[in-house]
Amino acid sequence: MKTIITDSPEEAAAILNAGNIVAFPTETVYGLGAGICHPDAVSKIFIAKERPSDNPLIVHVADVDQIGDVAAELNEHAKKLVERFFPGPLTLVLRKNPHIPVSVTAGLDTVGVRCPSNPIAHEFLRRACCPVAAPSANISGVPSSTNWETVYKDLAGKISCILRGNPSEIGLESTIVDCSGPVPLLLRTGAVTLEQLQDVVPETIPAPHTEKSTPPKSPGLKYPHYAPEASIVLIRHGEPVTAAPQSAYIGRGETPEGVAVTKKCRSLEEYGRELFSFFRQCDAEGIRVIYCELPENRGLGRAIRDRLQRAAGEH
Repeated sequence: MKTIITDSPEEAAAILNAGNIVAFPTETVYGLGAGICHPDAVSKIFIAKERPSDNPLIVHVADVDQIGDVAAELNEHAKKLVERFFPGPLTLVLRKNPHIPVSVTAGLDTVGVRCPSNPIAHEFLRRACCPVAAPSANISGVPSSTNWETVYKDLAGKISCILRGNPSEIGLESTIVDCSGPVPLLLRTGAVTLEQLQDVVPETIPAPHTEKSTPPKSPGLKYPHYAPEASIVLIRHGEPVTAAPQSAYIGRGETPEGVAVTKKCRSLEEYGRELFSFFRQCDAEGIRVIYCELPENRGLGRAIRDRLQRAAGEH
């Protein structure tokens, strides 16, 4: 299969509408989409990504008016979060409409819904024939793609089209909140922080830990994620490090002596935006060990810690 690379949301949407899968930019990471009205195309996503079939997908909509095409209802908590954070880097888990394909929800009675703020994504989704199911556009388990070049590296010849855009502004997958029950549960951290969620819906709490045998309600909960080929070593701010050969460092503190590749970030926003692309850079340069500074467990730092700990195999 030849993978078409295009700058045209109209062309990419036409390819998707014909029952194909298309990678497209969002503000979080690049997504790999199929129209939910094409169940066979949804199945192609799992094949291209080598993704387990019990890992549910997030459905992307062009605007809030489309939520009703995906979800059976919006309770009061969900309505408040939609009003504050849509469009943007937030996914809500809601009771699904019966017509949503089983392959999208992994057999669950809930579905994740998101409305991206990226203008190219918005135009692409507006031209799609139906809402678009899309996980991150990468091989399952490796760092998510935050630019079209890494999408091509992972998926060229496996997917029909890449809609080319700028690198992702945020670089971390969306925050996910389960609004299908009486209390909103934070399932996955992201750029919309727990503190911001609680400012709108004070009842929001982090979801309790669940066993891996429990069907996950959202991506990023059950399977290994975000791991480069290099080993990840997590360090605290100011912690002395004796650098291993062929090592790298990313963080906001002092760079350990002797590392070969360094990314010193001026802010948490830069840390989140650069993390996955730095992992991929290290793999390309043959780095064996990456020292990653753990930020404080609050605000955006909570999301970065989550990705680092998962990459290090600590979840």
